[in-house]
Amino acid sequence: MKFTTAITTAVLATGALAAPRPGLAERLEARGVLTRQSVPAHKFDNSGEENSVLLKEGSNGDNVQYSKNWAGVVRGQPPPSGVYTEVSATFTVPNPTATDDSGDTQAASAWVGIDGDTYTNAILQTGVDAYISNGQKSYDAWYEWYPNVAENFNIDLTAGDVIVASVKSSSPSNGVAIIENKSTGKSVTQSLSAPSSSATLGGQNAEWIVEDFDSGSSMVPLANFGQITFTGAQAKASDEEYGVNNAVVLEIQQNGQLLADVQIESDTQFTVTYV
Repeated sequence: MKFTTAITTAVLATGALAAPRPGLAERLEARGVLTRQSVPAHKFDNSGEENSVLLKEGSNGDNVQYSKNWAGVVRGQPPPSGVYTEVSATFTVPNPTATDDSGDTQAASAWVGIDGDTYTNAILQTGVDAYISNGQKSYDAWYEWYPNVAENFNIDLTAGDVIVASVKSSSPSNGVAIIENKSTGKSVTQSLSAPSSSATLGGQNAEWIVEDFDSGSSMVPLANFGQITFTGAQAKASDEEYGVNNAVVLEIQQNGQLLADVQIESDTQFTVTYV
């Protein structure tokens, strides 16, 4: 859920101050090409009507919901009186390739978050974007408390870097986002607060997502991101730990075509594959 304006929050980094920096999204926006924003999951049925859910039986017995913009795994409401307070996973920064010869900007985003599926008032999230435009590739790490705009972390990324992403909430109004680049040994941390009293966390969803995000009123074409495998996928609620087994699987489908497939491999690992 990412635009590009300043958020007045303190940023901490390992060994350095992690101030927001302009990435490819901002450079394109400055040229009037791209405005970057994600939105909650848009689900639909065979009629194309959004917010109604098409269910099918997955290859490993999981219920799969089709979405036009999210692929991955979402855990629903935790046990009574519980709320999700932490979500984390490890994944590799993808190496995007263009799906056509237009030269237009294509992108994909991988992130972890709290809320945003059945609870849409807020999302605390952090992750990475991979862009390709006229053969140029670029990567950004970012954080956000939706519906506020997002900011980029000041941390270097390249395809193949191993990333640990996590979000933690200390209350419905306060949380932290952390990106650690295991390949470089660098990490950045951002403290965040709810942007308004109506945008506090419900703690009802835990998410591990690959997203096709929006630009203005339309979606940025989804780049071929190959495969993104989430390992160590874990959510915490009331001191209990949860993986991805028995959660809802989302797969991206656009114009009747499957673009992103999800395969669960264990309770803490799954792979999203560009089809």
